[in-house]
Amino acid sequence: MNPAILVQTLAIDCATENCSAGLFANGELAGGDCRTLGRGHAEHLVPMIAALPGQGRADRIAVSLGPGSFTGVRIGLATARALALAWGAQVIGYPTLALVSAMARAQAGAVPVSVVMTGGHGEWFVQEFDADGRSLAPLASLRPDDAARLSRTDLVAGSQAEALVALRGYGTALPILPDARQFALLDETALVADAAPLYGRAPDAKLPGQAQ
Repeated sequence: MNPAILVQTLAIDCATENCSAGLFANGELAGGDCRTLGRGHAEHLVPMIAALPGQGRADRIAVSLGPGSFTGVRIGLATARALALAWGAQVIGYPTLALVSAMARAQAGAVPVSVVMTGGHGEWFVQEFDADGRSLAPLASLRPDDAARLSRTDLVAGSQAEALVALRGYGTALPILPDARQFALLDETALVADAAPLYGRAPDAKLPGQAQ
């Protein structure tokens, strides 16, 4: 069990098409919601939290840092920081792909997994994890053909899992999206105290004078 949920914890994740929240009390999920929206996370996230037991109030807030949608990542972080200020709570972060990896291992067993998620400009966010959930390589944003060439595990999870398996011609795909209600699956080593965005690729817009 992730020791973080022994402290009353609100987990939120809106870095991808999913918008989700889960409240953990005494080591158990006390309530939660998950909706596949695509857009509109800002309008749905706070009401989802308010509908949780005790309006979601917690001593600790765990928020997905990305990678994923630039807007979704920022919405999640801004919400976590605002609630933490109001409640006097601690904010911690976790990588989106680490949660997808943990969810995949919960379904398929303790095996290595490649997580492949939709990125920007036709690229995919890709990262491999071992059977214990430790990352085997840094997060990368790759073109699909490069992702297929470099991916080595049989199990592939994430929003582009089926596409990658089809492209390389072998493996098992789990087309899953992150769900904050599954936060307890994360190992504590995946949690970080510095809740800074993990975009996975450079922003599209650059300030005048920045290198291209």
